[in-house]
Amino acid sequence: MAKARVKKRTHLRAQNASAASKGSGAIQSKSPKSMVIRVGASQVGTSVTQLVKDVRHMMEPDTAVRLKERQSNRLRDYTVMAGPLGVTHLMLFSKSKTGNTNMRLAVTPRGPTLYFKVEQYSLCKDVERSQKRPRSGGQDHKTPPLLVMNNFSSPNATEDSKVPKRLETLTTTIFQSLFPPINPQAQPLSSIRRVMLLNREPAKSEDDESYVISLRHYAIVTKKTGLSKRIRRLDPKEIRNRDKKAAVPNLGKLEDAADYLLDPSAAGYTSASETELDTDAEVEVAESTTRRVLNKREAQRQKAGNNAEKKPVTPGVEKRAVKLVELGPRMKLRLMKVEEGVCDGKVMWHDFITKSEKEIRALDQNWAVKRKEKAARKKQQRENIEKKKKDKAKAKANGEEVEDDDEDVDMDEDEWLSEDDEDGEGAEDSDEMEQ
Repeated sequence: MAKARVKKRTHLRAQNASAASKGSGAIQSKSPKSMVIRVGASQVGTSVTQLVKDVRHMMEPDTAVRLKERQSNRLRDYTVMAGPLGVTHLMLFSKSKTGNTNMRLAVTPRGPTLYFKVEQYSLCKDVERSQKRPRSGGQDHKTPPLLVMNNFSSPNATEDSKVPKRLETLTTTIFQSLFPPINPQAQPLSSIRRVMLLNREPAKSEDDESYVISLRHYAIVTKKTGLSKRIRRLDPKEIRNRDKKAAVPNLGKLEDAADYLLDPSAAGYTSASETELDTDAEVEVAESTTRRVLNKREAQRQKAGNNAEKKPVTPGVEKRAVKLVELGPRMKLRLMKVEEGVCDGKVMWHDFITKSEKEIRALDQNWAVKRKEKAARKKQQRENIEKKKKDKAKAKANGEEVEDDDEDVDMDEDEWLSEDDEDGEGAEDSDEMEQ
């Protein structure tokens, strides 16, 4: 019998594949993942549905872009699958009965949960219509965006103020954990193509101490400075970032290449306005050059030649103009309340409701009673499951016919993992926030 062929060049071997899967799993576990969920399915409307799609593109690449919700889905359906899939954050968009849009940002598996009211929002298509030269995402969404946060912690905040210091620290930590951390020494600049700006708006008056955050999403565009647009089109580095067919100009109707480089209408000189770019800043970066890969002998020879001449190899420096082009969406979020668990727990802070110390102690006692009752129910359900398994094994040992009730046992195992108060539509929480 012929031996089966094993591909070694294009396929990993068995032992290498297992090692690679372990290594990739370790890398994936470090990077946070998110799920942007539309709670209530078709009841939220077309605008909120499109907003959810735009937020998913903004949260790429570590998010479920093609997630499809059903009206019958519950919150528990997503929290149960968050663990096996490695999902660390849930963003739930819902719409209340009065028509207000709300967003919940929950950290799995144990919370906390931030409740926001979306006071204003603009979709990506609305942002593109307002721009003269809109920019599509393209390859920018293959890398996570750079997170920039401003004014999240106020110097005058204390534990007794309307927005306590611990709340500012908690909100800052949750937003920072949405994306993987960046190492400035090891992170290549070419991988940072987008930026998410979060700005906490200052209070309008001393009495108004609401926590309002403005969200903006931009693409980072860099171009060489000091060159005209026509010469820049011939640069191989600029051609790589665009369509190659559209990048090469048509010189068939020209007699000389100088007619293309120099503007004929300017008496043979390029217009000065072509070299000016509408930029936000200019920076100096190390010039990225394409080099041929040398083998071991050639690398040693080149190193020996550099040591003999004592000429250090220094990379070139070029000036590049940096410009931010807004991609959308825009959102204005107002923090309403903070809960301990994943959309189900003790309220840690509320924007409108303030409890006295006596009421807080009473609520803590009620939560302690609920936890004890829940633990007792789980213990009882575990004992019932073990009893069913023992009775089934005993019946099989005696030779009796036993019905196949594995599904019932699995269902019981799921029941003691479930929460008592499941949030299906999210309308009740939205109405409470408005009250």
